[in-house]
Amino acid sequence: MTAKSLLIAAPLAGWGMPLAEVPDPVFAERMAGDGVAIDPTGSVLHAPCDGEILDMKGARHAVTLRSALGIDILVHVGIDTVALDGEGFVPLVAVGTHVSQGQPLLRFDLERLVRRAPSLITPVVLASPGTVLRRTIHRAVRVGDVLMEVAAGEPAAAGDGFTEETRREFGVPFEHGLHVRPAALLAAALRPFAAEVSVIFRGRSVNARSTVGMMSLGVRCGDSIEIKAVGPDGPRAIAALAPLLSPAPRAPAPARSPTTKASGHRRIEAAIASRGMAIGRAVQWTRTEMAVAERGEGEAGEAAALDRALERVRAHLETLGAGAQGEHRALLAAHAELVEDPDLRDRAADWMHRGKSAAFSWRQATRAVGESLAALDDPRMRERAADLRDLENQVLRVLSGKEPSATREFAPGSILLADDVLPSQIISLDVDRVAGVCTARGGPTSHVAILAAATGIPTLVAAGREVLEIADGTAVVLDAEHGWLDVDPPAAELAALERAVESRTEERTADLAAAQRPALTRDGVDISVLANLGSLADAHVAVQKGAAGCGLLRTEFLYLDRREPPDEDEQAGEYQRIAAALGTRPLSIRTMDIGGDKPIPYLPLPREENPALGMRGLRASLWEPQLLRTQLRAILRVQPAGQCRVLLPMVTDVDDLKAARAIIDECARSLGAAVPMVGAMIETPASALLAEQLAAHADFLSIGTNDLSQYTLAIDRGHPELARRMDALHPAVLRLIALVAVAGRELGKSVSVCGALGSDVDALPILIGLGVHEISATPAMIPRLKRTVRLLDAAQCRELATRALEQTSAAEVRDLALYSRSRARAASAPAFVADFP
Repeated sequence: MTAKSLLIAAPLAGWGMPLAEVPDPVFAERMAGDGVAIDPTGSVLHAPCDGEILDMKGARHAVTLRSALGIDILVHVGIDTVALDGEGFVPLVAVGTHVSQGQPLLRFDLERLVRRAPSLITPVVLASPGTVLRRTIHRAVRVGDVLMEVAAGEPAAAGDGFTEETRREFGVPFEHGLHVRPAALLAAALRPFAAEVSVIFRGRSVNARSTVGMMSLGVRCGDSIEIKAVGPDGPRAIAALAPLLSPAPRAPAPARSPTTKASGHRRIEAAIASRGMAIGRAVQWTRTEMAVAERGEGEAGEAAALDRALERVRAHLETLGAGAQGEHRALLAAHAELVEDPDLRDRAADWMHRGKSAAFSWRQATRAVGESLAALDDPRMRERAADLRDLENQVLRVLSGKEPSATREFAPGSILLADDVLPSQIISLDVDRVAGVCTARGGPTSHVAILAAATGIPTLVAAGREVLEIADGTAVVLDAEHGWLDVDPPAAELAALERAVESRTEERTADLAAAQRPALTRDGVDISVLANLGSLADAHVAVQKGAAGCGLLRTEFLYLDRREPPDEDEQAGEYQRIAAALGTRPLSIRTMDIGGDKPIPYLPLPREENPALGMRGLRASLWEPQLLRTQLRAILRVQPAGQCRVLLPMVTDVDDLKAARAIIDECARSLGAAVPMVGAMIETPASALLAEQLAAHADFLSIGTNDLSQYTLAIDRGHPELARRMDALHPAVLRLIALVAVAGRELGKSVSVCGALGSDVDALPILIGLGVHEISATPAMIPRLKRTVRLLDAAQCRELATRALEQTSAAEVRDLALYSRSRARAASAPAFVADFP
């Protein structure tokens, strides 16, 4: 302990736990201050340190004590105990009393509170500025044990014993709400002032000096926010923000009910998750949270009930997995692995040991892990948090006597509108009745997006909360070709759109019939259309759809959701089966794209503040090369020799590429095998700018447009407000692709695109014009891409690409691409000439 810190003792016997596990957002989100919580086993509250009693709430459920350092400590016994109006509480000291650490302050009737209060979990928080240096959590504590060490915050405002607090409401005038630029402006305006400033919106509070924190609130243009400033410069800090904001609305407009239909035709833009088009009636698809009892009926009985529920869910997932293919099967296998995760089971066991029910314990366990994953700066980890929410819901349903997966009957032609959906909900949809899905949140690369594409359901994501205000039964057109939802369109327009949908259905049939034909442009340029694969089932589908081979086999399905790495024989067997399914077609196997962004227990990488910019891809493989050697040996065993190519992920440095090639050469020598072709993935601006140097040491280059766009545009592809703006047709991304294509052409190395842009029909002529003659796409899109190639003229594509590089936004590029596609269709006079407006 330092001279300026203070030890806070446990005021109750019980179990120390982080505030994030408190079932109340005021404490869980630290709005009331930082600290620790205790799930009590005792019935007497003791002083956590020496100090003066400042307040004992009228309902006698909470005590505030000021320490010698000037830090105020609030101890709040139970959750929502204010409703008891003091019943069951007996104060043992009065306000103004000076007490010593350990002195009894309050007695309460533990049994009565168990029956009357929602929860007995007791937060112990810093009610005034201060910093928690260390804390005791996830273990039992006795009265007097060290609970946390705290340090004093900023000095009091005027030496009068308290810190001045200033509050003021403002409106948000920025067109897109508190996004990056306005949030940064607010944070910059506060730099000269000594004050703790918070932005409060809909019950959530974040640090106003944190740009990311403000963006996370989801504040939109016209919303009302409250600014709170604590400290000597508080009033001046708020005055500095006033010119950037607008006066608070006198009477905020009430939120519209989902059953209130906004009049008039309007269009809502969104991100495309699964291409297609659908016309139907809106159905609001809400998911209510299941109520669970907190107190259990005995640890042994609750543990047995949870074990039975977990086994029931595991069996259900295995049954579904046996009849699933591709992404469906991989996701179900991942969920089945989560059911058996020992950390989740141990966390739940800790709660049941403290007298909680199986349902409450499981919910606490999954949410604690899920919240930690959701807080990471990586969309893949947030996707794992979504998987946990899905699994939580299935287990809770079984514990309540229901089936693991909820099913709901929808009328034919339903277009489902939701805040967000779970993977299991997408899997359970009846594709004969559900015409499309549109969500307010989510990202175009999420599990839900992948599953929707696999099922063929047109899906839009990141549409914003406006979609939740559309009334049930409203006529809507979901256009997942251009990225918008038309609400209540005019009858004449609706009729034209219905004809377009019928035409597209006929086109799909014709595309599949011609899928095995080569993809040659009208002027004879051969475009190789390959498939992105994630399983053996995907390979079979790709061949049926006319793929010329595999441009990207994601191998993470072999590594994730298991406790031990796959050995050489297991990997070799899986790769051999996929190669056999492709016949003589080439197979590019990407080495494990594992790292800080996709951690695995048997690769203990150092903790990272920003996994997306840390030890991932090839860097992680070189950090632990034995895993890489095992995978490379498995790839080299595949027959016939030469069918497999090795693709290295996230290459940003020539030296890393040389090091990987040396390991490949070493493995080939040890097996007496031929050295395979080796490719480098271009996924960052750095690798695109160094494409010429990388191409000198690689046999081919493959552009991963998902990460390249994310890093180039500085947009998290899972961000709820920004995901729809992450478009790989942005001119900045296209200029980097052009650099890579030029490098490949000059050195005689092939260049392919294997990211989501490769499945984008609008992007195809521009990519061809830039010099990319190899595309790797989702299997479902291959027939359509090949037919589109046959409509194009490569010389005209080059002209289009030149014009695209001169545009200033992705929207302008897309307008050019749409015009080009319409012109190509008209020039070739195909059987189907209807196009989307």
